Amino acid sequence: MTFGQWIGLLVLGVCLYILWEIRQVLLLVFLAVVLATALNWLQLQLQRWGLQRGRAIAISLSMTFLVVIGFFWLIIPPFLQEVRQLAVLIPKGLAQLEGWLNEFAYRLPFADFADRPLLNRLITQLEPFLEQILNNFFALFSNTLAVLLNTLLVLVLTVMLVLDPQPYRRGFIRLFPAFYRSRIDMILTESEQALLAWLAGTGLNMLVIGMVSGVVLALLGVRLVLANAFLAGLLEAIPNIGPTLSVIPPMIIAFIDDPWRAVAVLIAYIVIQQLEQYLLVPVVMAKQVALLPAVTLVSQIVFAIFFGFLGLLLALPLVIVGQIWFTEIVLKDILDRWQPSPPPEASSPPILPLPPASPPAPATPAASDSIPEDDAEDA
Repeated sequence: MTFGQWIGLLVLGVCLYILWEIRQVLLLVFLAVVLATALNWLQLQLQRWGLQRGRAIAISLSMTFLVVIGFFWLIIPPFLQEVRQLAVLIPKGLAQLEGWLNEFAYRLPFADFADRPLLNRLITQLEPFLEQILNNFFALFSNTLAVLLNTLLVLVLTVMLVLDPQPYRRGFIRLFPAFYRSRIDMILTESEQALLAWLAGTGLNMLVIGMVSGVVLALLGVRLVLANAFLAGLLEAIPNIGPTLSVIPPMIIAFIDDPWRAVAVLIAYIVIQQLEQYLLVPVVMAKQVALLPAVTLVSQIVFAIFFGFLGLLLALPLVIVGQIWFTEIVLKDILDRWQPSPPPEASSPPILPLPPASPPAPATPAASDSIPEDDAEDA
């Protein structure tokens, strides 16, 4: 390798290291882009209804701020209060579980009471493990300052992108060669449409699941219905993993009050998810970019490992946008146009030019047709 190639490789390594160090900021920027895409679509719809652009943007931003303020005012305080109560009531719940299991064992005709110490040891070892899982699960909500700062950064970036998105779009397009900029503009438009389709489908899922979960929890008498219903709707944005996580808090709360109620909550959530798979998913997936289930699950695990909860939340839109860029640039523009070179022709001896044709000889009369001179004179 030449010295210039070594310098280029070093610069590439430094750039990758810097991108890795600011990965959380890049994820927050991507989240702001997703929100700005949704708000831009909303203000365009308001303009079509006759509103001016300034008023449409003001209404869109006002709705966003109301949702964020309502989240931090109505949801977070009671949710944190209930988490503190759970930290106190979990040992009581485990003791209640032990007593319930002991009572159930007494009623069994074939029960061997010699196994009860083993059960007690199992519950004793399970108690700190459950407390650790609960503390890690709600660690996101405990660091309030970091959540507020990240939320503020996302909101500021979203407002900037909504007010005047074209300079940012043109600046991004200018990073590519001049002959390819129109193609990048088309890919950005396609990515925007795919994000809007995902937002519409996911928003419909979140709204329906949150409302149905709230109604079911209210009918079962589970405490903190609003927070649990909101959590169920919010985690619906994370396929496969989100619905599993959303059932844990209401089950713990229900089990503290009554064990059968926790079982009822689990059954109700399973029924809700099955109805979603058969009723909502066919309607939603008809508008979204088709993704293989294995790709969705693996991408969620990978993004959760490397980027944490924010990566898990944004895994699906990142995969949707990444699939579009990979398909359009790598597959269509590179691989599909990569034609094999024609095979070399078989070697043959050179063709020599023909020699020039000789002029034709003058015609001579035949011997039988000639007349002797003496005979001609005699005639």
